[in-house]
Amino acid sequence: MSGNLFVSCIQSNLEWENKELNFLNFERKIQQLPEETRLVILPEMFTTGFSMKPEHLSESMNEMSVEWLKMQSQKSGKIIIGSIIINESGKNYNRLLAVFPDGTIQKYDKRHLFRMGNEHAHYSKGNDKLIFTSDEWRICPLVCYDLRFPVWSRNKSDYDLLIYIANWPESRSYAWKSLLVARAIENQVYVIGVNRVGTDGEGTKFSGDSMIIDPYGKIIVQAEPFKEQFLNGELSLDELNDFRKKFPVYLDADDFKIIS
Repeated sequence: MSGNLFVSCIQSNLEWENKELNFLNFERKIQQLPEETRLVILPEMFTTGFSMKPEHLSESMNEMSVEWLKMQSQKSGKIIIGSIIINESGKNYNRLLAVFPDGTIQKYDKRHLFRMGNEHAHYSKGNDKLIFTSDEWRICPLVCYDLRFPVWSRNKSDYDLLIYIANWPESRSYAWKSLLVARAIENQVYVIGVNRVGTDGEGTKFSGDSMIIDPYGKIIVQAEPFKEQFLNGELSLDELNDFRKKFPVYLDADDFKIIS
C-alpha cells in the first residue's frame, strides 16, 4: 500500500567481541527476511556486544564493519540500521549507521553514554540528532540509554518513526518496555525497540523484549523473551496522519531549546 513501510527487526544473540562470527550470523538472518522489507534494524554494537574496549575494537569509516553493512544493504536492497564502534579524529564513538542500497550512509553518535557501565569513560558523546527519510517516512534512530531522556527524542512534528537499538539488560526490562510505550504516546509516532538476547562477556543477561508499537501506545508485535527472533511489521503513514489530524496533541506542546 502507498505510504506503508515494511520493517524487519532482528532480535539476536551477539558473539562477544567477535566481529567475524557476528557478520556470518547477521548475513544469514538478513537473507531470510521478507522481500517486501524496506528497513532492517539490528541491535546496538551488533558486531561486538556492549564492549568497553574501543582501543582494540574500533574501526574507521573505511574498514570492514562499514564495508560489510554497505555490502549487505546493496545485496538485499534494504536499508540497514545498527551501531558499531568507530574511531574518528582520535575519539571513539558508539555510532549508529543507516546504510542505503546505493551506498549512502547516515550517522548518529550516541548522545547519552551509560555511566553505570562506564561508557562515558571510553566513548565520546554525540551532539546531533539524525532524522533521515525513506520514501515519505521521516525516521529518527536513537541508541539504548537515550530512551531514558524524553527531551532528546521530543517530536517537534519532524519525524514519524522513532527507533531505539539497544543492549538493554534483562534486570531493567520493565523500564525498557514501559518507556518504549511512553515514547510512542507522548510523541504520536510509531516506536520500534530492538534489543539483543543472550549473555555478554561480562555476564550480563539480556531478554530482548523487542517490539513495534503504534502511535496510540498499543504493541503491534513483541518478541518472545530470551529468544532469537524476527519481528516483521507494516506501518501505515496514512493511519498515523489521520490520528494526528483527529487528535492534534502536538499543537499544545511546550516549546523549548536543547542546550548542549
